[in-house]
Amino acid sequence: MKAVLQRVKHASVKIDGELYSSINQGILVLFGVEKDDEREKMEWMAKKILNLRIFEDENGKMNRSLIDIHGEILIVSQFTLAADCKKGTRPGFDRAELPERAEKIYEEFIKKMKESSLVVKTGKFGAMMEVSLSNDGPVTIILSK
Repeated sequence: MKAVLQRVKHASVKIDGELYSSINQGILVLFGVEKDDEREKMEWMAKKILNLRIFEDENGKMNRSLIDIHGEILIVSQFTLAADCKKGTRPGFDRAELPERAEKIYEEFIKKMKESSLVVKTGKFGAMMEVSLSNDGPVTIILSK
């Protein structure tokens, strides 16, 4: 399981040219499910994202979490995070979970994040999406479990 977190001032997803969802200050999560990923990994990932201290406090130090600032979350499924680029110049996606199972884990992840009572928005699983963001910092963190 992999996630790319981007601290944002705002972010949005368009599908077929139409705004699908958007958030203000918070985190854009690009979320990828790999073969053999289990619920335990998903729960770890959710807890880590909610509590990761990547927002600045009054002294300019990254010392506040998404929960602390009451930030918003935009979760976008992204199977390409499972890409294997070790050989050749064309990525392989053998590590990506099958869509049916990946979607189930993605939906469970969204549900888990919503338990935080923060604003949680999403992309649409399997859709071709246009993701826009204003990266704050920039701060980008890669998590894998």
